[in-house]
Amino acid sequence: MPAWLESLLASEYALVVLFAVFVLEGAMLMYFMPSELIVPGSLLLFGHSVDTVVAVLAVAVLGATVGQTALFVVAQRGGREWLLQKRWFRVSEERLDKFDGWFDRWGQVVVPVSNSLLFTRGMLTVPAGLAEMDVRRFALLSAVGTLVFESALAALYVFGVDLLW
Repeated sequence: MPAWLESLLASEYALVVLFAVFVLEGAMLMYFMPSELIVPGSLLLFGHSVDTVVAVLAVAVLGATVGQTALFVVAQRGGREWLLQKRWFRVSEERLDKFDGWFDRWGQVVVPVSNSLLFTRGMLTVPAGLAEMDVRRFALLSAVGTLVFESALAALYVFGVDLLW
């Protein structure tokens, strides 16, 4: 590992960088890195003591919730057509229709459920914003789903490492 990277990971800025990564992931701007690898990768780099796992989970939940809430507000204020025209928003109209249907059918409960499942994380952020859901309620439900998802990833990593080594 390069000395500069090792120095960064050992510094107090490591969690700040991780927070920024999770904000980008929550806002659906991390297309080059699967979100399922961020927590396990962080634990691989930082270690998996109880204190480290708690710190990584706290940063993950806070960062992803901030990012999702930002996207929620952008969807709420910009609207569906405006969002679909943006190059950085890489969700097709057909896929957005699918998730709109989920939100219409099941209501607000799909926000934490979708955040706790592989491949649907964050996908209900835009439909929730377009439905003019209360932003505080959205942030709370988003955080709950993210906590479930990231805790499961952390547990799989920790128990996997303990079983294999």
